[in-house]
Amino acid sequence: MQRDTSSSDVSASHVGRVRRRKHPSEATTDGNRANGQPLLVNDQNKYKSMLIRTYSTVWMIGGFAFIIYVGHLYIWAMVVVIQIYMARELFNLLRKSSEEKQLPGFRLLNWHFFFTAMLYTYGRFLSRQLVNTVTSDHLLYKVVSGLIKYQMFICYFLYIAGFVWFILTLKKKTYKYQFKQYAWTHMILLTVFAQSAFTVANIFEGIFWFLLPASLIVINDIFAYLFGFFLGRTPLIKLSPKKTWEGFIGASVTTIISAFLLANVMGRFQWLTCPRKDLSTGWLYCDPGPMFKPEHYSLGESVPHWNIQVDTLTNITDIVSMIYGHYM
Repeated sequence: MQRDTSSSDVSASHVGRVRRRKHPSEATTDGNRANGQPLLVNDQNKYKSMLIRTYSTVWMIGGFAFIIYVGHLYIWAMVVVIQIYMARELFNLLRKSSEEKQLPGFRLLNWHFFFTAMLYTYGRFLSRQLVNTVTSDHLLYKVVSGLIKYQMFICYFLYIAGFVWFILTLKKKTYKYQFKQYAWTHMILLTVFAQSAFTVANIFEGIFWFLLPASLIVINDIFAYLFGFFLGRTPLIKLSPKKTWEGFIGASVTTIISAFLLANVMGRFQWLTCPRKDLSTGWLYCDPGPMFKPEHYSLGESVPHWNIQVDTLTNITDIVSMIYGHYM
């Protein structure tokens, strides 16, 4: 009898749990959440968050615009600073303090390989600009030319020295950790320098090739936030709960339109299109080439209003170019 009673209680409680329905408020709350966090459109503190983001965005865009204005050399310095901070964060991902205490000075080995890779990468990409900068000084020109001539040997020697340093620091019971750090360091160098080296090369070929992609990333991020802020309802991915499909689609369309407009405007400034052949900071003058010269296309009599829009945009960009050239 006791078994029957207990089994009936369990079944009754199970049925009670199954038949329990959620209240409308509970259903709405679950529907507006993704992976346990509310969407941005339902966040009660979203206006405060928007104000903070607006302030930080204005300061960052202002600082970025100033660096673009002062020139190629300062943009390269900005990239190097970002690389150093990236490398530091990545180096610390697999760092174990308990293991580091047994290996004094082992952390310096990572930075030795980092600066060796920096010397190798930028020495190859910027050797021509460096030589053109010191041509006026005969002695300095000979020193720089010799360093560039033996740059590969110097980098090879530094890498071998780092490898010997690594071998000499091996200790029992830490072999696994040390080899793991050695492999992780090389993966970081490949990740950081493979992309940034080509970025720096593009900067000296013309700021346009750096500024346009960077601007589109900023525009995509801003409008994804704005569309998600005001219209976001449908969660995009669980990895980032506050991302929505509305923000993704709105930002994609805005970025595509901005790409055409920004390319048309930026392509009219020699400061952005001329390549930098030395490491100076003076103003640039060059023939931008046919790629940056606007061409007009007639779409026919069936769509005459399109021609009006293109001419209006051309006039606006001409006015901006004239004002920019007057003050610069």
